[in-house]
Amino acid sequence: MKYFVQFCRIAVGVLFIISGLIKLNDPLGFSFKLEEYFSPAVLDLPFLEPYALAIALFVVILEVILGVTLLLGYQIRLTLWTLLATILFFTFLTFYSAYFNKVTDCGCFGDAVKLTPWESFSKDVLLLVLILILIWGEKYINPLGSKFFRLGTTAMALLACIWFGNHVLNHLPVVDFRPYRLQASILEGMVIPEDAPKPVYEYDWKFNIDGTDKVITTLGEYPDVKGEFVGLEGTREIQSGYEPPIHDFTIEYNGQDLASSILQRRNLLLVVAYDLDKSEKEAFTAIKKHTDSALTLGYSVAGLSASSGEVTGSLKEAYGLDFPFYFTDMTALKTIVRSNPGLLRLKDGIIVQKLHFNDLDELNLPTLEESDRYPEDLKSTLDSIMVMDQKYRSDFSMENWGKQFEIDQQNMVLIDSILQVHGYPGKSLVGPETNKAAWYVIQHSERIDEFLPSIQIAAETGELPYRLYAMMLDRSLMGQGLPQKYGTQGRSYFMNTPEEINLIWPIENPEEVNNRRKAAGFNQSVEEYVADLFGEGTAYKVYTLEEVREIEAKQQ
Repeated sequence: MKYFVQFCRIAVGVLFIISGLIKLNDPLGFSFKLEEYFSPAVLDLPFLEPYALAIALFVVILEVILGVTLLLGYQIRLTLWTLLATILFFTFLTFYSAYFNKVTDCGCFGDAVKLTPWESFSKDVLLLVLILILIWGEKYINPLGSKFFRLGTTAMALLACIWFGNHVLNHLPVVDFRPYRLQASILEGMVIPEDAPKPVYEYDWKFNIDGTDKVITTLGEYPDVKGEFVGLEGTREIQSGYEPPIHDFTIEYNGQDLASSILQRRNLLLVVAYDLDKSEKEAFTAIKKHTDSALTLGYSVAGLSASSGEVTGSLKEAYGLDFPFYFTDMTALKTIVRSNPGLLRLKDGIIVQKLHFNDLDELNLPTLEESDRYPEDLKSTLDSIMVMDQKYRSDFSMENWGKQFEIDQQNMVLIDSILQVHGYPGKSLVGPETNKAAWYVIQHSERIDEFLPSIQIAAETGELPYRLYAMMLDRSLMGQGLPQKYGTQGRSYFMNTPEEINLIWPIENPEEVNNRRKAAGFNQSVEEYVADLFGEGTAYKVYTLEEVREIEAKQQ
């Protein structure tokens, strides 16, 4: 019995130390888990949420110290009864999570070891049994060394825990167990292999057979029974399918997920701030310095936050930030980097540097060669498309127009496939000149309305000159018979007489059009644009939709 008690002593002590140190390596992560427990949907103790980090630090340091004092045999009675109280508390939490399916991961070993709720509960029950054995066999637990040695070792362990906890809170976890660790590819972490196990579901089918309702359960196939189908009673997942390490990561703008497109940029700097209201605002002064340098060197820069567009817009204005912010789920952002804000540098989608806001000066931005800025195969393909898009347009004839039409059709097929794989190929992906290639092809197609939302996002995030979106928007509005906004679209009507009417398609609030043109990046007023479009001396005249319809009717 003496040896069995010693075994239990070592097992419990080592397990408590390992569990505590893993969580102490990432106390913020454990505090997020406690916030989940304190939420109204679980224990409904929201008043404790502001103290989650302090509670997390206390609990994990207590775990380590209890493990140390148990192994040392120091203050053994106090240690054993504190261990019992601690494990009873943990056992209650894990049982509650498992029975009510409230929290899918207890966080017992942080992100290092993932346990299901019932596995966590079983582990705590086992520890409870071992601790009860230790309490029963207390007389067999002999202290190690002198009293001074035990006190000194415990004190040093406590000081080491406090120092370590403070260090990781002000920098980053020393060991990163999350799927967003250094050298991890975010894109590859989101992939589901073709041979991955699929989830298995049971289906309950209700039939009326000979006047009696019966429920028949299958694994999805329709039952082969003789009777009247009443309805599907329900489904149950009986076996989970494969879940990729990264399964909750999106980068959204106006409701569109641009993660795949943005992560394909060769050199990307991500500014991550899960909640701008709680972030360290002064850090954005240093972030601006580094992001400005990154943009000058040819890096792409993007901000990720769960805050609203109004909040991110105010932040950009306050600190002069020259990069767009996108929406990403708060839980995902908390997982990516334990800093608010923090920085990530990615090379071809792989995380090569991750920084806390206290360590921004350690950011390394290597000088980029021209060949290292953009994927050459994609860039050269788009450059060729751009050349072909203009091949016969400067020499108008019916024969050449027919040739150009065939080229446009072929180009649209290529652009369609490129957009499906890469999203809109904007400035950050293919450079400031090539980023116009896809726009020209779409502008010369009959699919403007289909791609207009993507063009809008590219323009609003700086991936495409905004004036090009304005031109496409005007063409779309004109195609729908609606007033345009920027006055970029004109038409010529050849009447039954030698008279020719050249006009700018009707404009919404024409008295404000020049202000809108200036804001969109046009360097001409609508009056100057008319003279360039239809010839010097042509005056701009405001037309209404009704007047244009009358002209079209006369032309017919």
